[in-house]
This record gives sequence, C-alpha cells and structure tokens, in this order.
Amino acid sequence: MDRNGEETVCEFRGTVEEIIFNNSENGYSVFVLDCGDSGIITAVGKIPFISEGENLAVYGSWTVHPVYGEQLSVTSFERFLPADTDSMLRYLSSGVVKGIGPKIAGKIVEKYGMDSFEILENHPDWLAEIPGISKRKAAEICENFKNQSGMRSVMIFCGEYFGTGTTVKIYRKWGQEAVDIIRSDPYRLCEEIDGIGFEKADAVAESMGFSRDSSSRIRSGIKYVLNRIARNQGHTSVPEEGIVKMASELLEAGTDTVSASVDEMLKSGELYRLRDNDGRELIFLKEYYQAERFISDKLMMLSSAVLKTDPGDAEMMIEKIELREGIRYASEQRRAILCALNESVFILTGGPGTGKTTVVKALIGIFEDMGQRVALAAPTGRAAQRLSEATSSEARTIHRLLEMMRTEDDGENYFARNENNLLEEDVIIVDEASMIDVILMCALLKAVKRGARIILIGDADQLPSVGPGNVLRDLLASGLFKTVHLDEIFRQETSSLIVYNAHEINTGNYPETGRKDADFFFIKRSDDESIAKTIVDLCAVRLPNKLGYDCISDIQVISPSRKGTVGAESLNLMLQDALNPRADQKPEKMLFGTTFRCGDKIMQTKNDYAVHWEKDGVGGEGIFNGDLGAIEDIDLLSGKMELNFDGRRVFFDFVQCDELSHAYAVTVHKSQGSEYPVVIIPAGSFAPQLRTRNLLYTAITRAKKMVIIVGRQEVIREMVDNDRQVKRYTGLLTMLSDR
Repeated sequence: MDRNGEETVCEFRGTVEEIIFNNSENGYSVFVLDCGDSGIITAVGKIPFISEGENLAVYGSWTVHPVYGEQLSVTSFERFLPADTDSMLRYLSSGVVKGIGPKIAGKIVEKYGMDSFEILENHPDWLAEIPGISKRKAAEICENFKNQSGMRSVMIFCGEYFGTGTTVKIYRKWGQEAVDIIRSDPYRLCEEIDGIGFEKADAVAESMGFSRDSSSRIRSGIKYVLNRIARNQGHTSVPEEGIVKMASELLEAGTDTVSASVDEMLKSGELYRLRDNDGRELIFLKEYYQAERFISDKLMMLSSAVLKTDPGDAEMMIEKIELREGIRYASEQRRAILCALNESVFILTGGPGTGKTTVVKALIGIFEDMGQRVALAAPTGRAAQRLSEATSSEARTIHRLLEMMRTEDDGENYFARNENNLLEEDVIIVDEASMIDVILMCALLKAVKRGARIILIGDADQLPSVGPGNVLRDLLASGLFKTVHLDEIFRQETSSLIVYNAHEINTGNYPETGRKDADFFFIKRSDDESIAKTIVDLCAVRLPNKLGYDCISDIQVISPSRKGTVGAESLNLMLQDALNPRADQKPEKMLFGTTFRCGDKIMQTKNDYAVHWEKDGVGGEGIFNGDLGAIEDIDLLSGKMELNFDGRRVFFDFVQCDELSHAYAVTVHKSQGSEYPVVIIPAGSFAPQLRTRNLLYTAITRAKKMVIIVGRQEVIREMVDNDRQVKRYTGLLTMLSDR
C-alpha cells in the first residue's frame, strides 16, 4: 500500500545509513536507507550480506507496522558498488571485508581514492605499500574482497531462479564458485541443496540449454527418485525394474536409456545392487547401502566379543539390586537381565506395562556396580526425557550423545563422536529402538568402541522409523542376536484399560470400551464433521471443565492422517480457533501457509542443533523433532518469535518457522516416542493404507492417563483386523543372513 492506501510498487535508490537488524542466516534485515532528495526511509526485507555504506536500489510497497510505523516492505533489490570516496570509506569501514576496519579503510581510500576497489580486486602488492599492511595481510584482504564480489555475482545470477533464502543456502554451500558449478551441472542443485527439488533444477537446466537426454539429467533423475522414495516411504532400496519404471516416467525417457544409466552408475559406484532373500535385484543409493553394510558388519563384530558373566556373580548382583529397589523380578525380567550381562548385543522388546523400564533400571544399577560406564539414549528429545524420568538417570538424544556439531563455513551437521573419536562408555542402552533409521544407527555404531555392549529396547509392534530403513525388525528377523520379549502385564497395570486394550489390539482382539469407570472411552459419532466438532468440544470445554485437564499441556489429539476433515491439519485449524482465537492484543504472522499466533501450541518438526535456549539461567543448544512448545511472543519488526519448549526459551527467525507446525493435533507418526496425559483419537474417514493395527496400537500407547476414541466402531474394527505391515525394501536382513 502507498501513503494513499493504494497498492503500488515503489522504487528507491540510496545508501544504507544504518542496519537496525540483520539475520545472517537468511538475510532478513531492517535498515535505514538514505535516498538523497527522496529522503530517508526504513525498509524491511531479505537482503543477504547487507552493509552500511552500501548502495542499493530497493523495490517494494508501503506497510504500516503497529508499533514502528511506516516501512517499505522490500520484494526485490539490486546492489551497486559505492560511487564516491565517502561512500567507499563508509562501505569498507563497516567490516564487510574481513581484515579491513575503519583505520585501514581510511588509509586505503586516502591513498588510492576512486581506484580503491580496483586495487583491492587486482593489486595486493600495491595494497602492501600502505604502512601497517604486510604482503600476507594484503593478500588476505584482497582475497576477502574478491569473495565479496563473488557473493554479489552469485546473488545476481541465482536471483533469476530462486528466492533470497535459497540463494543464501547456495552461496553458503559453494561460495563464489556457485555460478560456475550451476552452469556446469545445474542438477547438483537438487542433489546438494536442501529444499531444491528435481523439477526446479530441471527448469534451471532447461533455461540454460541443457539437453533433456543429457547423462547428468538422467543420472540426477534416478538419484532423485531413490531419495524421494527413501524419505517418503522409508525404503533404502528399490527393485531394479521399479526404479527404471519410475525414473522413466519422471524424466519422460525410454526405459532402455534409464536402464543404461543405472548400469553406468553401478559401475561408477554411485549406485549399488544387492540380491535380497526373495531373489529381487535391489538398487541402492551409495549412502544407504554403505550404512546398512556397516550396521551389519559392526554388530557382528561387537557380538563376537565374549563378555560372559559368572552365573553365580550374576545372580548375586540381581539379588543385590532387588534388595536395593525393594522388588522381585519376574522370571522373564530376570532372564533379560542375565542375557544383557552375557551378550555384547542384546534386544529387549515388549508392549506397555510389561516392565521394560524396570529391566533397564536394574541393568543401570548392575553395570554401575561393576564399574562400567553407562550411556542412556533415545532417538528423540521427548523419548530421552521420558527415559530419564523413568530411570532417574541422565538420558540424551542419540544426536546429543554423538555430539552433533555444525561446520562454520556451510552450516553442515556432523558428529564429533565417530570411528576416530569413540564413545568412552562401556554400555550403550538405546530406548525406542523402532524409531531408529539406518543413517542414525550407522552413526551410532561408528562411535561404539570394540568390547562395548549395545542394548536395544523397543516395541516392534509400533510403527517403523520415519526415516529410511527397518532396523529393529530386520535385526529381530535375522535371529542372530539374543532377544527377550516381555509379554506379562504386571499387577499395577492390570486395572488400566489403556494397557489391557493395547495388548488386546496387538493380538487382534477388539478393545473393550463399555466400562464407565475406566481410562479408555469410545464416543460414537457417525460422520467426520460431528467427530471433529466433538473433539473440539472435548478439548475446549468438557475435559477442562469436568476433569480439570489443561487443554494445551495435558490433552493431545492424535490423528492417523494429516489430510481430511479429521486429519491433523484440519483439526489444528478448528482447535486453534477454539483454544486460541484471534484477538487484537495477540500478534500473529502468516508463514509458509500457516497462521502462527501468540499462545499457539506448536511442535518442532526437524532436529535443529544450532538453536540456543535458556532455562532457569542455564543455556544450551538444540531443539529436536517432536519437541512441544508454545509461542510466547511474535515481533513483526525483527522477524522473530519467542518460543517456550518445556521451560527452554528460544528465539526463532521467521524463516526457521518452516520447522514448526501447530500441535493441537499431530499425526501418529509425529507422536512416536512421546507420552501425553490424555490422548484423543478420531476414528473417521482415512485412506485405506492408514487403517492398520500397528497405527492404532501406536496411538493408544502414547497415553498415560486416558484414551478417548471418537467416531465409528467399524473403523476401529477395520484397523484391528488389518495386520498388514507396509513392506520396506531394505538390505540389512539380507546382509545379516549372508553371514
């Protein structure tokens, strides 16, 4: 809007007078622009690597901030190098060129005047003539200035194809070489830059004149299909005829052409082939093949170590723990403890209420009494928190255990603990093992020292990992590792219909829903609209008013689906309106198609290890996939949100909010590894592939105090009857079977 309230695009040219705010990660900036005769304006927008003294042409429209007044919202911009000595001096004094501060900037401009940029670009030996600048420092300064020039070239070139945020990612990844890399092979964009798909890279390539049957296009398309299938469906591999067919359709190329490229990629080591136990020829991306091969090799190596404990000593240690804890272990629990003491690789499985945590607590005590160092870990932050609370011992995410770090140059994640920097612990106990994908399992095993024990705890009847692979089930199916399955429900749990019904569902029986005094209820509704309205009423009125449950912290709606009337997305909109309605005093912001409002319940959907948080005066790093929180403030000027994750306060830039989603309702997959006091599950219209027993079982076992299912009985029965397990093509079981 312009000053008259009419929609228009304005253009201003000037010098950056002051930078009020700048986010170095995404380029979001608030700055003052001196436009000469046109006056001084405040502008906001994504302008990466902005510097005071820089000359800009900005294009945008006028907006009015409720606190800060009139601003130009910048939609596009152009850079111009300073055109006079005063502007040059200010530009160089701003620190934009590493190695040049105000003093050196003054000396350079005083000596070379309007030729200063030419000297910095091409003549480091002339720069060294200035007192205080050595030849080495002059060379470094000139190199840094060239990098700045290269950055401008990259921003201009990529600006034709991508938004500012993506362009920043490209520059951080490849630096000033980005333009040459894209021109030589634009398909590297979708292979190496997060957020760029094959279709976009293909469009860039087409605009640059690349042939549609070029080898780089065919190879990139094949890798893209394999990656997409791994991320969306969890397969680490695809039968050869399947990948040829799917890639042919994507590329609109003949199957012979694609098949020939697959063969070439197999020869070059970009792809791997494995004949599985059913005789299928599976095709893998290098990353997943090597991960599964390493898991197989390392587990077999670890399991070959002899760590037998004298039977008499083992019994004595168990009795000591029993006395200390005031408990008597059941026979299967005792057998599990003995197996863990005698095996280097041990797997403990079982459903809710069967005493897995009791066994873990016993093992911690026994191993510590033996003088061994024990590490407790889980795949997600909430699962680690649950494990810590249940055992009264410190538990970390696997990523934290492996000391996830980020490189300074391109922000890539890596693990500091690896085959060259092994974990010191003698025993690694990992809970919620069904959630571990092949990449994470491979990283963990790389850091486990020879002679250490690894103990995996999990429930194989829950959903498999979101990421690629089927690690726990493949290990169990191999029969190569000692396993104990706990199935006895202990006395303190027998009164719980949640526990009882979970086991009934798991064995193919329909849940009991008729008891009025229980913790498991069914509310009959015949259509999706009434199901959704009932769920909103339960969250907003009935449960808070009658039972005192907090609608934000205590109640979690878990839906089998994201889509549809009773899917998580639709329910989130309804629940937001009911639980946190729009109000003048509540700031809100539309981001990535979602309206985020102060007071919203949100969930982190990706692991972010660089985020700094503070809690009770203590700081730390990392917010993880599945962490629940709330929005406490939204600052529209600075482009930041203040979030609270269980007391950990963090600030997110608006661009980071693509890692957030509303969490009034979540999918079953997103609920894995978490527990909630009250769980509400819609039983409505879902896609057939979502009506499965293990999905219902997983949802129910997320509840601690109460389960309420709202919907149609026939949907519940259909899910219980459907014990179909979605097939995942993996290589781990075959690799283990070949031993």
